[in-house]
Amino acid sequence: MRACYGVRRERDRGDPGSLSAALVLALVVLLGLGACSTAPKGKPSYYADDGPPERVPDNLADVPEAVPREEPLHRFANRPYIVFGQTYVPVINREPTKERGIASWYGKKFHGQKTSSGETYDMFKMTAAHRTLPIPSYARVTNLKTGQSVVVRINDRGPFHSNRLIDLSYAAAQRIGLAARGSGMVEVERVFDAPVREPSISQTPPAPAAAVQTPLVIAESSGLWLQLGAFSSHDGAASFRDKVARALSWNNEPIEISAHGGLHRVRLGPYRNREEAVAIADRVRQSLGFTPSISNR
Repeated sequence: MRACYGVRRERDRGDPGSLSAALVLALVVLLGLGACSTAPKGKPSYYADDGPPERVPDNLADVPEAVPREEPLHRFANRPYIVFGQTYVPVINREPTKERGIASWYGKKFHGQKTSSGETYDMFKMTAAHRTLPIPSYARVTNLKTGQSVVVRINDRGPFHSNRLIDLSYAAAQRIGLAARGSGMVEVERVFDAPVREPSISQTPPAPAAAVQTPLVIAESSGLWLQLGAFSSHDGAASFRDKVARALSWNNEPIEISAHGGLHRVRLGPYRNREEAVAIADRVRQSLGFTPSISNR
């Protein structure tokens, strides 16, 4: 079953997946802490307030596994985030990965609720939650005890129980023989629809390589920003931007240049709240050796 699951970032804003970090932590505390307890010995490892559906559809065995296809990465669900004081940095590449750990599943308690992708969780579809795999992406999950496997689509974040690797939908857990037990050791391998190549993080096609060197000058907009530097000339800001972009290899978002009041500010953002901005500022400090200032303009 689901363990400490429930990072539905940004869902209460207009855009799918846009729950504030503060509300995220509140939801995790309110909905997840009770689920982090160790299940009593001799009982399935799901929780008192969750469990299998009251009625299993007759055609559950016929539900097709997910079919990998190339999709644009979600604009918000792949940002770094914090849960229980730990920072997670989702990957946005198409590198093959394979890992082993314990899979759990979640059921009727979360059925119909929003996922980090903004999609509605359907316990009868082949989906799953992972802490850092891209949203969306696809993975083959294999029960190491039985050899049964299923391909699922990653569309949410979790689990945050220390000894869990992935949370499966009820249908996926049933397909590989984990629904009755509640959890089990699995292998999780990313799968792709085509030869590996870097995807775009939005619906907009990626710019030509030469255009990467051209700084993006934007108008002022609302939100919190991390200012990395300010320059009197556009060329100076552009040179600094290119330098820090190489140092911040983990950064998934464009480093922008904003012209305002005669200055050209090199900055990251916008972020929805101070907690998120502070978390990214700390990552910047570790990479660059200085802490950027936080500004609302």
